[in-house]
Amino acid sequence: MDGGDDKRPATVGHPAPRAAVVVNPVKVTDLDGFRRTVNDALATAGWPEPAWYETTIEDPGHGQTRAAVRAGAEIVLACGGDGTVRACVTALAGTDVALAVLPQGTGNLLAANLGLSNDLAAGLEVAVERGLRRLDVGVVADQCFAVMAGMGFDAQLLDATSERTKRHLGWPAYLMGAVRHLRDRPMRVSIRIDDRPPLRRRARSVLVANVGRLQGGVRLLADAEPDDGWLDVAVLTPRTLRHWLAMAWALLRRRGTVPRMELLRARKVEITSNRAQPRELDGDLIEPGRSLTAEIRPGALWLCVPRPERHPDLSVDAGAAAERGERLVEEARRE
Repeated sequence: MDGGDDKRPATVGHPAPRAAVVVNPVKVTDLDGFRRTVNDALATAGWPEPAWYETTIEDPGHGQTRAAVRAGAEIVLACGGDGTVRACVTALAGTDVALAVLPQGTGNLLAANLGLSNDLAAGLEVAVERGLRRLDVGVVADQCFAVMAGMGFDAQLLDATSERTKRHLGWPAYLMGAVRHLRDRPMRVSIRIDDRPPLRRRARSVLVANVGRLQGGVRLLADAEPDDGWLDVAVLTPRTLRHWLAMAWALLRRRGTVPRMELLRARKVEITSNRAQPRELDGDLIEPGRSLTAEIRPGALWLCVPRPERHPDLSVDAGAAAERGERLVEEARRE
């Protein structure tokens, strides 16, 4: 699973890139209206009408994205939650086809790191402006992640948060899921970083990150860079409510060290627990298991990001892009 070559995507400088939209229809309240908005905005920007592919329960987007690439798409717009976006990331990794995110779920981690929230207009503007950045991706078995993988508490809170609660509250719904598991017993884990001897810890969660922002704008890993060729590993070891509160306060202040959080860096990390644990990739639950092995795949994904595309913070200019996007959508409605 090598990264892509050094070729810039054909979307750069191309007046009318061929686009495809991979959409999860379950996440869109009015699919026909959504489709009109996207088609009209792209047409106003001078793009031809995109091809549309709907995801299914059996295939959350991987097969549809591969079909779009075979049909000649130069950019794929992923519309849905974490599962849809992650399926598109997996299918596009190693190609020169760019990915743009039009978030429609309540907990899209990649969108959060782009500063897009659930703002369709902002996502459309970032896509049409074509600020492109080449990102590393993490690989777990045959699946890719762009933001982070996790084992333990982080996946527990995802599992404990219902879709209904997320629809009503948005990302704060995860806090309710977190409270239910604050006092759960820790797991005993062995953590092997590259070829070094394994470390043994009693941890509540082990996170393997490519970038460091969580929902709500919380920056868990301040030094994580999306294109540095490294995975940042966070081992969380709180044991009491006071420990959890100290961690939360340090993260909200966004400065200094975070207590009960050990940081490591790796090209490859192997995590093994004494018992089966819930696991997640980019906020999307996968099958529970006793182990999680992740490797970095440098420079594998072209991603549409707010400009300037080389800024360390992927979300820079997202607010201004949202304003420009609103004007684009309004112009499209008038035409």
